[in-house]
Amino acid sequence: MARLHEYQGKEILRGAGILTPNGRVARSVDEARRAAETVGCPCVVKIQAWTTGRAALGGVAMVKTPDEAGEAARRMLGMVVGNFPVREVLVEERAPIAREFFVSYSIDDRARAPVLLLAASGGSGVEDRAAEVKRIACTVGSGPDEAGLTAALESAGLDAGAKRAVAAAVRTLFDVAKSNEARSLEINPLVTTADGRVMALDCRVTIDDAAVFRHPELGIDIARELDHPPTDLERVAYRVEQEDHRGTFFFAQMNTKAAEGSKGLVGFHGAGGGGSMMSMDAITNAGFTIANFTDTSGNPSAAKVYRAARVILSQPGLCGYFGSGSGVASQEQFWSAYGLAKAFWEVELDIPTVIRLGGNTEDRAVEILHESAKGLSAPIEGYKKSDPPAKIAARFAELVSSRVWTPRRARRPGFVGREGAVSFPIKGGRLWVDAGRWKGSAAEIVARSSGLLRDDAGRPALAVTAEELMGKDSELIACEVECRNAGVEGVFVELEIPGLQ
Repeated sequence: MARLHEYQGKEILRGAGILTPNGRVARSVDEARRAAETVGCPCVVKIQAWTTGRAALGGVAMVKTPDEAGEAARRMLGMVVGNFPVREVLVEERAPIAREFFVSYSIDDRARAPVLLLAASGGSGVEDRAAEVKRIACTVGSGPDEAGLTAALESAGLDAGAKRAVAAAVRTLFDVAKSNEARSLEINPLVTTADGRVMALDCRVTIDDAAVFRHPELGIDIARELDHPPTDLERVAYRVEQEDHRGTFFFAQMNTKAAEGSKGLVGFHGAGGGGSMMSMDAITNAGFTIANFTDTSGNPSAAKVYRAARVILSQPGLCGYFGSGSGVASQEQFWSAYGLAKAFWEVELDIPTVIRLGGNTEDRAVEILHESAKGLSAPIEGYKKSDPPAKIAARFAELVSSRVWTPRRARRPGFVGREGAVSFPIKGGRLWVDAGRWKGSAAEIVARSSGLLRDDAGRPALAVTAEELMGKDSELIACEVECRNAGVEGVFVELEIPGLQ
C-alpha cells in the first residue's frame, strides 16, 4: 500500500471539510522558524516519517517560540528512523483539546467490505485498549451503519451538538477514504476542542497500489508499500520498471550502513521471491548487512538486469555484490549474465562478487560471467542451482576484504559520441559502432549481432529495419559482451538510466 505523510493526508481531509490545525511543512531550520512565526506559538513540531510512536522516538516537540521550533527542527531533521533520515517536519498550532477520539477506516479482507473502528479515547497506546474500540459495519454504497455509529458515540458522554459534529466527521472520513481508494485512513486523535470545533490532529493514509494511477493529484512516487519515503534510487528503479515490462524489477533500499558487528554492507540481487528470501537469509546468517533488496525475475531483458545492477552499484560503502535467487527459475539466465557483465565492465567493478544463476541455460550464463570477469580486478564467481545459497554465502565471506565500493561514472569507449562514429537508436538508448575500426572487425561483429548488422561496402549498416532494431537491446548487449570477451572492439550499447547520477 502506498503511504502518504501526515501533512499530505491532512490536505485531503481539509479539502473534504474536516478541520486540521494550521500548519506548515519545513525542510530546514530556517523554514521551521518561519513556519512557527506564521502559525503562531505555542506550537508543535513533528517529524514526517512512516512510523508510529514518534513521541517516544523524540520526534514530537512542544515549543513556545519560533527559535525553539528551529532548534527542534535542527535536532529532528536528519535523525534516522527505520534506517533512513528524516527530511521534513510539520510545524502546527496547538489546539485546545477537550476530548480525544480514535477513528480508523480499513478494508476487512475477510468480510470483503470496509469497516470503521471508533474509540472514545485517542492518542498513543490505543492498541492496548482494544476493549474500548467499537466496530462499525460499513457498505461501499451507503457508508457506516447509522445505528452502529450512534451506539458507538452514546457512551462518549458528548452533548447533542458535539455528538452530531463527531458523527459528521466520521462519515466524511469514510467518504474521503472511498473517493481516494484508500486501504486505510486513521485519525488519532480526532478531537473536540474547548471552543466547540472537531479537528483531526494526526492522520495516517495508505492508498491501494492498484489505484494509484487514478490519483495523480496525490503525488505518489511509487505505487508500492515501503516502510520509508521513496529514496532517489528507488525512484530511479521504479521508473526503469515502468518503462520496461519484460520481466520484473523490484528494488528497495534497506540499510545505508553496516550494522554494528557486521562483516560489511552487501548489494543484494535476487531472482524469484522464495529463492531470494532464502538467499537473503543465507548472506545475513553469514554475518553481513543487506543494503537493498532487488528482484529481477520473470525472464527479464538483459537491459533490465543491466540497469538493476547499475542501481545497486550506485550505493556507496558496499563490501561486495551478492546475487542469488531461485535455483529453478523458468528464465533464460544467459540474458541476466549479459546484463550483469555489461554493468560490471562499465563501472570497473573492484569488489568481490558472487552470483548464483540457477535455472535455464545456467551453464552458458556462468561461462559468460567468468569470461567477462577476466578484465576486471574484482573476483567474480558464478554458481549454479546445485550450489545452495549457504555455500555461496560462505564463499562470499572468504572473498570479502577491507575494500569498500565507491560509485563511479560508467565508462564509455572513446568512439562513443565521436564524429565519424555510426549510431542507431534503440529502446532507451543507442547502438554505437566505430566506423574507423569497422573494416578490421566487421566480420566478427556481424557474426555476433544475431543478424541485426551487416557490412555495406565497408560501412556498418542495419540488416533489419530501424523499427525492428528498437526492441533488440538485449541482443545488442549480447553482441557487445561477446565481442569484448573475444577481444573485438568497435561496438557499444549506450543505455539511459534517467535520474541516475
